[in-house]
Amino acid sequence: MKVWILNHYATNMYFDELGRHQSFAKYLIKKGHEVKIFCASTVHNSDEVIDLNNNLYIEKKGKDEVPYVFVETTPYMGNGVSRIKNMLSYYKNVKKAVSEYIKKEGKPDVIYASSVHPLALVAGIKIKKKFNIPCISEVRDLWPESLVEYGIIKRKSIIAKVLYKGEKWIYKKSDAVLFTIPGGEKYIKDRNWTEAIPLKKVFYINNGVDLEEFEENKNKYTFKNEDLDNENLFKIVYAGSIRDVNNVDEILDMAKIYKDKHLDNIKFIIYGDGPRKEPLEEEAKKLSLDNVVFKGRVEKKYIPFILSKSDLNLISGISGNIGAYGVSWNKLFEYMASGKPVCANYNLGEFNLIEDNNIGICKKYDDLNKYCDDIENKIISDKEKYSKLCESAISASEEFSFDKLTDKLIDIINYVVR
Repeated sequence: MKVWILNHYATNMYFDELGRHQSFAKYLIKKGHEVKIFCASTVHNSDEVIDLNNNLYIEKKGKDEVPYVFVETTPYMGNGVSRIKNMLSYYKNVKKAVSEYIKKEGKPDVIYASSVHPLALVAGIKIKKKFNIPCISEVRDLWPESLVEYGIIKRKSIIAKVLYKGEKWIYKKSDAVLFTIPGGEKYIKDRNWTEAIPLKKVFYINNGVDLEEFEENKNKYTFKNEDLDNENLFKIVYAGSIRDVNNVDEILDMAKIYKDKHLDNIKFIIYGDGPRKEPLEEEAKKLSLDNVVFKGRVEKKYIPFILSKSDLNLISGISGNIGAYGVSWNKLFEYMASGKPVCANYNLGEFNLIEDNNIGICKKYDDLNKYCDDIENKIISDKEKYSKLCESAISASEEFSFDKLTDKLIDIINYVVR
């Protein structure tokens, strides 16, 4: 089958040579399907722009021979008006680009449109209507629910009401709604939308890990580091952005708790960058926390090696009600693939991928001392349990391998083209 993927931000996947749709495309092609990824000419969180030679779009082959179509999109800085213009230009121009491709190559069997922002989904539905092509709408972020939960907009505000109405319209008009979080069906029920959106067309495929690539990168991209190489340390690794929403401040609090208990063999190793990095480095220095170290940003290809050298991998974030629908943390599946336990001080309600898969600890602790005690007693000190958690992490990574997840995606494609 011919599958065309609409993802505004897949431009980064072209350069990073990894990501959800890069992996889906790779395995769809391996399984005999044709794929194109339509993305923006601008690179997210960068001032870099793909040179289109004054054309509407340009096509380039990425890793694993995956074709990327870069669509003309206006540059932007920050999250203001220029970013809204960037979204609108992608929405407008991706429809034009798809129309031109249909004239040249014929219609695809399915349009697979993916958020983060909903205009990519609206573009998919408009293309569906114009050319009579089935459309899968993939929801990677609950808009406006996440905006409400993070306090960006009020639940009863006019803008929220408009966005909720638009969200319902997207789901209703789609041939299938694909959530990356496990609680998507529950979300539809909680919104009382089941009459307009039959649950039989609501699906779930979380993010995952390309195990083939993970193993390749783990063995290929290695380096020497005194902390990672120190076998006398119990190494707790966090890899990700360092900003308010990720609550990396909590890791410093944990480091202080262990330091006060004189557990000198435990060390927190933080990889990543962001606006909170420098203030937290200063705070660590001020508190003389020699059991926490900031390593800065590294290319993603080095992450498998780093995680393979850890003893425990940490997820940190601000836990809110939105976690009750589950999560689709990219890092979780790489953490699994490393074969090490995972811990998170986070409320995941009934959709707890960490505890359900027996790979670590995940619940919301009101007392951080209790969280640290549980890590110490249930993971670090219990060698037998530690080994079982490591084995479970490997097993879970196989269930979330993109090879397996692609088979689930093919089932959804078959559902909409039936």
